[in-house]
Amino acid sequence: MGDMFFSGWPTLLRTLVIGVLAYFNLVVLLRLSGLRTLSKMNAFDLVITVALGSTFATILLNKTVSLAQGSLALALLIALQFLVTWSSVRAGWFRRLVTGEPALLFHHGRLLRGAARTARVTEDEIHSAIRAAGVDALSQVQAVVLETDGSFSVITGRTDEGHSALSDVIAPGAQRVAPGKKA
Repeated sequence: MGDMFFSGWPTLLRTLVIGVLAYFNLVVLLRLSGLRTLSKMNAFDLVITVALGSTFATILLNKTVSLAQGSLALALLIALQFLVTWSSVRAGWFRRLVTGEPALLFHHGRLLRGAARTARVTEDEIHSAIRAAGVDALSQVQAVVLETDGSFSVITGRTDEGHSALSDVIAPGAQRVAPGKKA
């Protein structure tokens, strides 16, 4: 029962030393991997973040995992994320596979109920996003988009023909939103 509360100074010293070394190792690996690793998260990034945290905890608390093994595991996870993001930048089909696509939820004053239902977003959440953007009239809203990181983008005003920020957003039951066209 004594081990449950205190298993000795060597165990605490190991946790302290390994914790400091693993922490600095993780910071260096994250800095080497670039800013993309620390950007807003989509679903894939969340999985990597949770896996990094779990691996870090295992390094700290599991006596059978050496610092070298843990460092290799951290480096492997970061390298895999780098490979996936590198591939995502170069291949659109791969990016869509990993991160999904933004969803058009509100377009030209009209709530797209089917898209909202598919994205599991309520009308209240859309209205909240519009208010958070500082807009008080729905007629001012050109579009509300659920981005791949879970955030909402609220677009107000008119856009120039051919220069729409909605060109990469798919309207429900349609092709991509063409610049200057209604979904």
